[in-house]
Amino acid sequence: MSMDSISLLQRARYDFQPKIPEVLTKDAATIQLENSSLSLPPRDEQKIREYYRETIGKPAVVFADGSNPAAGRKRRCGVLLSGGQAPGGHNVIAGLFDGLQAANAESELIGFHGGAGGLLKCDYEILTKEKVDFHRNTGGFDIIGSGRTKIETDAQIEATIKTVEKLQLDSLVIVGGDDSNTNAALLAEVFAQRKLPMQVIGVPKTIDGDLKNDHIETSFGFDTSTKVYASLIGDLARDTKSSGKYWNFVKLMGRSASHIALECALQIHPNICLIGEEIKAKNMSLKRILYDICQIIAHRAEHGENFGVILIPEGIVEFIPETANLIAELNRNWKEYEHVFTALTTLELKKKWLYTKLSPEAYHTLDQLPAELAEQFLGLRDPHGNILVSQIEIEKLFITMIRDYLEGMTGAGTYKGSFAPLAEFYGYEGRSAFPSNFDATYCYALGKTAFLLIANGANGYLACIKDLALPSEQWKAGGVPLTMMMDMEERKGEWVPVIAKSLVDLNGAAFNEFARNRDKWALETCYMHPGPVQYFGPDELCNRITETLRLESEEKRRFEAWANIATKR
Repeated sequence: MSMDSISLLQRARYDFQPKIPEVLTKDAATIQLENSSLSLPPRDEQKIREYYRETIGKPAVVFADGSNPAAGRKRRCGVLLSGGQAPGGHNVIAGLFDGLQAANAESELIGFHGGAGGLLKCDYEILTKEKVDFHRNTGGFDIIGSGRTKIETDAQIEATIKTVEKLQLDSLVIVGGDDSNTNAALLAEVFAQRKLPMQVIGVPKTIDGDLKNDHIETSFGFDTSTKVYASLIGDLARDTKSSGKYWNFVKLMGRSASHIALECALQIHPNICLIGEEIKAKNMSLKRILYDICQIIAHRAEHGENFGVILIPEGIVEFIPETANLIAELNRNWKEYEHVFTALTTLELKKKWLYTKLSPEAYHTLDQLPAELAEQFLGLRDPHGNILVSQIEIEKLFITMIRDYLEGMTGAGTYKGSFAPLAEFYGYEGRSAFPSNFDATYCYALGKTAFLLIANGANGYLACIKDLALPSEQWKAGGVPLTMMMDMEERKGEWVPVIAKSLVDLNGAAFNEFARNRDKWALETCYMHPGPVQYFGPDELCNRITETLRLESEEKRRFEAWANIATKR
């Protein structure tokens, strides 16, 4: 790790010192847990309790002044990064490392390589101050790598216990999204049931923004990634406004929720932004969506504006009724199809075989798809046999079908414009960027929070920091039970408890702000240009929070103020 190989920005970022809440800077021996509220799953409590009898029903906790003599004992803590990268992950490890070392310099932090796979194989390293310091305030997960292994089977659980016992671990921090923290909840329960002296703490990570609730205001990485995407889209909007001739179809990350697209829309003011949750709620057909888009394109053309920006979440195909139904049928029967498809060499042969296997509705949808897209629906699979929705080039599907629709409008004389489409996908560009000041600070605080939860004997909790719209020194830190966020979901034909994804709230402040303005943005060219992520300069630039967090926080404060008035009355 030579200093000669790093950029000037990285050198400058080493000097960044996160300003965290005072409680996270105190001697751990003077901090204890204080119960804040009882936290139970919102649905299916009894069914979830059958799986999590030891860790369900615990209260949410916050840190308070007190006494904790056990905080200073020597610890061997494991940490792993799970799932896709998110800016700030290195600072979680830095905060955790600093917490351990401040409490007892003999404590060790063991990093597992490649996520949960490293835990199962006992592939690890003891993290040193030199290595942790080299990665502070930097993007990526390269300090120890990440992976997507899920711990589900008895053999995997036994392998985990073997690693824990071999390394004499007393705690494990899992940094990940909903699936990764479902793993964390499972391990916490197993250790508790077997009376093993082992604690498991989760940390909320995902750029998709779908790991949130009343306690988790945002997952880390969302702030940085949406600012990166918004900067790119802003540049694209300025370019298309300058040339006056391109319609830009931009697909954005968001496998199961539309939070990223919504946030970018609030920052950029595009002409069109599709929100999957709204499409599903209104049961909007593909034909209706195409009609609405083409009407906007035609209206802008009437005013000489044959250009625009359209944002599309990558998971939109799972919200549109026709494509969602097709995906569900293909996923449901994939085991049967897979061995047949390996022998069928052409799309026509596959479609002919599927004619009697799919419902008429699903087959009609497949038959209407352009050949290239139909192949993607039939050929791209993850290790579990599910369609790789993120790799379906849905933006190209919209371009093809809109072009056909506009040609029909041209023949009818209702469209007299020109249509020059361009397709973009912004995804990996935002996952490993240098974290914004917000994410660098948030993640460091999450790491310190994870340590304090461990120091206070917590097990099966997710590190939690609230009031994130306030200056960072005023944030409140604590933890919430992982079981609180669970729901029953069908996985591989069996209903099991998993941490539920948080979708865009169609009654929430962020969506309402978008809905109030989208008609104006559709017809007028009023793009915003936020520019790149700022690390230095005025507070309103370098410490700007996302529009989603700002709007939701303002709504929360208004509700609390109303509740206080109502209580006094």
